[in-house]
Amino acid sequence: MILGIDVGGTAVKLGLMTREGQILSREEAPVNADGYATPVLTSVLRAAERFLQSRDTDPEGIAVSATGQVDDRQGIVIGTNGSIPGYEGTDFQSAFRSRFGVPVHVLNDANAAALGETFLGAGKGCRDVLMVTLGTGVGGGVVSGGRLVRGHRGIAGELGHFSIDRGGLPCPCGGRGCFERYASATALITMARDASPDDPVRDGRDFFARVRSGDGAMSGVLDRWLDGAALGLAGLIHIFNPEIVLIGGGISAQQELLITPLRKKVFGLLMPRFSEGLRLEAALLGNDAGMIGALKYWLDQEESK
Repeated sequence: MILGIDVGGTAVKLGLMTREGQILSREEAPVNADGYATPVLTSVLRAAERFLQSRDTDPEGIAVSATGQVDDRQGIVIGTNGSIPGYEGTDFQSAFRSRFGVPVHVLNDANAAALGETFLGAGKGCRDVLMVTLGTGVGGGVVSGGRLVRGHRGIAGELGHFSIDRGGLPCPCGGRGCFERYASATALITMARDASPDDPVRDGRDFFARVRSGDGAMSGVLDRWLDGAALGLAGLIHIFNPEIVLIGGGISAQQELLITPLRKKVFGLLMPRFSEGLRLEAALLGNDAGMIGALKYWLDQEESK
C-alpha cells in the first residue's frame, strides 16, 4: 500500500492507494488552521501519522504532491512567490523518510495532476499531453513521449507565467501580462465584477448561471476571457505539439459554455498541421489527479532504481 499525500495551500488530502491507483481510504485535514503559525510540514506529518494510526497501516512508500515549485530530485520546495509563510525550503522527502523509513518521492501538484491524468484520466493511452489547470492561477504540466517534462531542477511546467501582453497586467511573480492574469478562474471573476459593479458576481457558479440566463454583459465577459485563454493555449500547443490538451480546474465542468467554445477558438489560432489529430478535452480525475500522479511518479522512480 502506498500513502498518497496532496498538499495544498489550505488543506492536505491523504489516501491509501494500490499500485494500480485505486484509492481505498481517504481523509483531509487543514494546514492553515492557525494562520500557518504551525509550519505546513508539521501539520502534514501530524495528519499522516493520525491517518495511518487510525487504520493500523504501515505503507511501503509515500508519494507526495505539493503546491509550490518543487525540486523533485531532492523533494524540497524551492519557490512559492511568498504565498504561504515559511513554506519555502520545506523538505518533505527527508522529513517523511526519517519519520516512516520508507521510500518517499515528491512532485509539484500541477505536474502530478498532468501525470495522473495521463496514467488513469482523460489522457490515458496518450504519450504527448498538455494539461492546463484554470483555477486561482494557471498551472499545468507537460508529458512528452510518455515522460513528464521536469526541467533542470524539476520545476518545469509553470504554464501560467509566460507573457501574452508585454504591457499587460502586473503579476505577483514580478512579470507583466502573464497568461494566468487573463486565463485563470480568478481573472474571469475579476472581469465579471468589473463589468457589473452594482450587482457583483459572487463566484463561478453565479457567473455561469448568469450567462445561461442570457445576461449579455456576462456573455461578453466570457467571450473576452476565452480569447485570452485560447491565445495562451495556442502558443503552448505550438511549442509542445501535444496529441491532447486537458483543461482542469472547477470551471472545466462547463462543457457547453467553456470547453466547446474554447476548443473552437484555440483551433482557429493554430497553424494547420498542429491541429491534425489534436483533441482538447476536460480533465477527468478532479481532486484526485495530484495524488494519483504522485503515485505514478513514485512508481516510476522506484522502477528506475
